[in-house]
Amino acid sequence: MSRLADGAVMTPGRLEAFSDGVLAILITLMAFHLEPPKGGRFSDLDATVPHLLAFALSFVLLAIYWNNHHHLLRATDRIDGAVMWANMGLLFFLTLIPEATDWLGAHHGSTGPAVLYGIVGLCAGAAYTVLVRAIIRANPGSAVAVAIGRDRKGLASLVLYAVGAVVSLANASVGLAFYVIVSIMWLVPDRRLTEVTNR
Repeated sequence: MSRLADGAVMTPGRLEAFSDGVLAILITLMAFHLEPPKGGRFSDLDATVPHLLAFALSFVLLAIYWNNHHHLLRATDRIDGAVMWANMGLLFFLTLIPEATDWLGAHHGSTGPAVLYGIVGLCAGAAYTVLVRAIIRANPGSAVAVAIGRDRKGLASLVLYAVGAVVSLANASVGLAFYVIVSIMWLVPDRRLTEVTNR
């Protein structure tokens, strides 16, 4: 736990509640960017498909972060200043997702949006890794440290995002496939943490 300036104590639950609020706002912002078809025929839906697919990918991405963040903090006993700042770093990069999603949906198949989306995903993944390491340092010898271990899955995600961003320079669709693979990898909550929190 970390004592704040007003004497209050920052608990994992308070940090989780704050982060939950931010993630809820981000999903809402993405939904506001969705627009209905311009016409009233089913064929008019074609123009909205890229936006819907970009929204779906980002929705799943934010849901994955929310789910794993929840389990991570539930398995955490102590919060210090480094953990709080690391959490803010993660939230910063997650707040970039709605704009990256909007650009990707508006210019599907273009290099710039696909590369930017990968960079945002890479930065968010790196920030999550920093958060995990900060929590482990604040809780030495804890169940979190044992559960995370070398975090091969997290490192693999960073590599896939980096490769996807580079590949997007040549072919945006192939690059996006790498981002989809990352999401599929994390669809099931991190079992290392769920096993700790369910004990």
